[in-house]
Amino acid sequence: MRISNFLDNDDARVIAEKGPFKVVEWQRDLSVAYLGAQAAYFAAEMGVRRRQLVCALDGRTGVTLQAGLMQWMAGDVRATTGIKGVGDLFGKALRGSVTGESAIKPEYVGSGTIVCEPTYRHVLLMNPQAEMGGTMVINDGLFMACTSDIKHRAIMVKRPSAVVAGNEGLFNLGLEGSGYVALESPVPVSELVVVDLDGDELKVDGNFAIAWSDSLAFTVERSGKSLVGSAVSGEGLVNTYRGTGRVLLSPVASLTPNPNAGTGEV
Repeated sequence: MRISNFLDNDDARVIAEKGPFKVVEWQRDLSVAYLGAQAAYFAAEMGVRRRQLVCALDGRTGVTLQAGLMQWMAGDVRATTGIKGVGDLFGKALRGSVTGESAIKPEYVGSGTIVCEPTYRHVLLMNPQAEMGGTMVINDGLFMACTSDIKHRAIMVKRPSAVVAGNEGLFNLGLEGSGYVALESPVPVSELVVVDLDGDELKVDGNFAIAWSDSLAFTVERSGKSLVGSAVSGEGLVNTYRGTGRVLLSPVASLTPNPNAGTGEV
């Protein structure tokens, strides 16, 4: 099998590669209409470009995608549900209901190439074991794909009484293993702030954490020790991370799930 005018196109540039994943960035959007050419030009000058996740299957390790993310695939590639029995189905359905992620994520196995729907968001490729010290917890709506050797877990936020007031979900998705994960991000990896805690405490006023180590205790708390103190500071509730581990912070708020996922629109 040979695929032409894709990765070898002079407008396509591979900007990141880990494991079976590549991130392709289109330098110019030549498919825009006449009236949109000016906006597309200045968008590209500011780094606002279409990006696509490409997965290369080698016949050994499969890839799990967010539902509706696949655009096209070539080769001896088969899509499965990844469900290994009734108990596994129940566990995935329960985890999906509490984390806000799709309950059943298709798993692709075989040998060939999978190309995902384009997005103007940034794509981060990570290894939870090497970069986050084990299990990484991610914010809602960021999961794109992972190798099939990555385990998924629903991780509950401590002090759930503060979650509703803090506008946070009760559960987050945990990803564990030595494989690779692809996440959507509002900012490129060059703008992520990396905070390594060693028995320390980090408080964040807002939904700015992309991911954090499961070894950290994540709670939603008042910014001050009392209601009066919180009122004086003007901050109210903050997301608090305690212990030893890593937090990845974005300078802008985290993403909400993409309503156009799987529609071909971005």
